Amino acid sequence: MNFIKYMTFFFLMNIALSQKILIPMDNVQTNHLKAYGIAFLHLENGNEIEWLLNYRGGSFLMDNQDNIENTCLVRGVNYELINSTALSEIFTTIESNNMDIILLEKVPKIAVYSPPGKQHWDDAVTLALTFADIKYDVVFDDEVMSNKINDYDWLHLHHEDFTGQYGKFYRSYRNKPWYKKMESDFNNTAKKHGFSCVHNLKKFIALKIKKYISDGGFLFAMCSGTDSFDIALAAHDVDIADAVFDGTPVDPNYNNKINFSNGIAFENYSIITNPMIYEFSDIDYPSNKSPHLKTAEQDYFTLFEFSAKWDPVPTMLTQNHVGVINGFRGQTTGFNRNVLKKHVVILGEVENTPEVKYIHGNVGKGTFTFLGGHDPEDYTHKVGDPVTDLSLHPNSPGYRLILNNVLFPAARKKDKKT
Repeated sequence: MNFIKYMTFFFLMNIALSQKILIPMDNVQTNHLKAYGIAFLHLENGNEIEWLLNYRGGSFLMDNQDNIENTCLVRGVNYELINSTALSEIFTTIESNNMDIILLEKVPKIAVYSPPGKQHWDDAVTLALTFADIKYDVVFDDEVMSNKINDYDWLHLHHEDFTGQYGKFYRSYRNKPWYKKMESDFNNTAKKHGFSCVHNLKKFIALKIKKYISDGGFLFAMCSGTDSFDIALAAHDVDIADAVFDGTPVDPNYNNKINFSNGIAFENYSIITNPMIYEFSDIDYPSNKSPHLKTAEQDYFTLFEFSAKWDPVPTMLTQNHVGVINGFRGQTTGFNRNVLKKHVVILGEVENTPEVKYIHGNVGKGTFTFLGGHDPEDYTHKVGDPVTDLSLHPNSPGYRLILNNVLFPAARKKDKKT
């Protein structure tokens, strides 16, 4: 009798241990954003995850261990128990459709490039990471100068201006205490590191970050952290900052001195040096200089559908439960497709317009991904606006694009033989 009880217990334990947890990422998911945090936690505990590309919105498959069910319940994440029969059906479906399996093996170390202290504008990435319970460190100019960013797998550029023009907020905010403090802090940092002005410091920082990517880092940026970074690289050896920023005039021959080959994403664009214009260049589309004729209800962009088996990287970055996503504005709302470098992969676009919303590319051993706009759930988020409450948007498709990028460094294509 005892032997029978033992064998029954052993049999039931084997069934339990063989069960898998599926976290579906289609429309049945109750909290898409926190689902990424569950995946991150599972990696953090030393486990592997199978990311099922294009299967039910890019679902996660993992071993049923580390109290994962209870964690899902506590965080409000929908999950399903998968037995061997169901697992076989999933693999058959994946094999015969535009789907594939990516193995997530190692928890990535995450850093956000951001000034210390509270800013007067929110950052969608830090909001997403915090809401999803994904750990990250904040780094800024001192850490870049000391090469500390090389300790991280993934780096996000907070809403930042690498051209040294203080976000081009001069016209509207130059007399505000927070703007004056930013000027003072940035100038002190420049002097500390031996630079004569802020734009020389920031352009050097941009070069250091480019090397970080080239050495194998993963860069993600939104809004002005995208085009200002690329412009700073191209204008490394020329003064494009007006005298109100550095006490010296713009180089009158700057147009002929811009070196587009130093940039990573854009070329053949025109720089805007007027400090009264809230715009860096004509990379941004639609321009902040012209009226925006769309309403929030009319503004949307479409994700490209890639071959999961042949193009796993762009497929990973576009995983979603919808293919059409509501647009959102920013200092850099989108990218003019006419100035994209040839190697850049378009991940999302506004069809039949010059506007590209989401792009990706390689630099040396690493990659960059740029997403236009400031906040996916606040159409015209402005300086000083209230913080977006992501508990009201747990299924945000726009925020999912951000979190796809966070898991990207953990991935490798699964060996079909395993």
